[in-house]
Amino acid sequence: MNDYDRISSAIAFMVTHMVEQPSLEAIAAHVGLSPYHFQRLFCRWAGVTPKRFLQVLTVERAKTLLRESIPLLEVADTVGLSSGSRLYDHFVQLEAMTPGQFKAAGEGLAIDYGVHSTPFGEAFIAITPRGICRLAFLGEGGIDEQFAELRRHWGQAALQENPGSTETLIQQVFADTKPDRPLSLCVAGTNFQVSVWRALLRIPPGALVSYNQIAQAIGHPKAARAVGTAVGANPIAVAIPCHRVIQQSGALGGYRWGEIRKHALHAWEAARY
Repeated sequence: MNDYDRISSAIAFMVTHMVEQPSLEAIAAHVGLSPYHFQRLFCRWAGVTPKRFLQVLTVERAKTLLRESIPLLEVADTVGLSSGSRLYDHFVQLEAMTPGQFKAAGEGLAIDYGVHSTPFGEAFIAITPRGICRLAFLGEGGIDEQFAELRRHWGQAALQENPGSTETLIQQVFADTKPDRPLSLCVAGTNFQVSVWRALLRIPPGALVSYNQIAQAIGHPKAARAVGTAVGANPIAVAIPCHRVIQQSGALGGYRWGEIRKHALHAWEAARY
């Protein structure tokens, strides 16, 4: 069992027993480690203690962050951070394919892809000369599932497995510090989807917003359900931070790459920002 498997198992245990506030000894026993070694492993991975992580899990904390996020989104609009060249989070540049390019499904485009280890498990990444076009954590379907998804959206592109060319970008996505150059993303989606993905990039690390708040931020206050669908269609994990969107009630909500991984991302960011 690798470190992330142990961490995810521990997080699942803490989520299930959150009301009981399990002790360090109980969590460590669940993953087959001594309290000393589990504490060291968890702190090395998350940057916080298991006790602090339990606080991150609470619904009341989530509700507080939701309330704080309303002015953050408004401020982002006011200072012009919604533009493609000055997005709030991670120094990211997002470029959307034109309708013609979208229809062409990547014809004439070369795409390299690879699989790499991350703090949250194995991830599949695909890149074009204009930036990352897909980043997804591997599920039960493994690389074949992700390759099929890549082919579905970019069916006319020339696809080549080339982890040597994708490694630098995957490291940049999961770096603890802001990169020295912009992280470029290249997405294919409808105008509405792209507007939602741009809004996600305005959510600061460590913050949370609701689907309703995103709908209001993009000028469609009654479209929370459609926003949820667009969030679920996000093709680029972590770099477009859909994990920062939760339900208005403070409940976590779904995540296409797994709820436990969503909890892990929250803890990882809470420790760093």
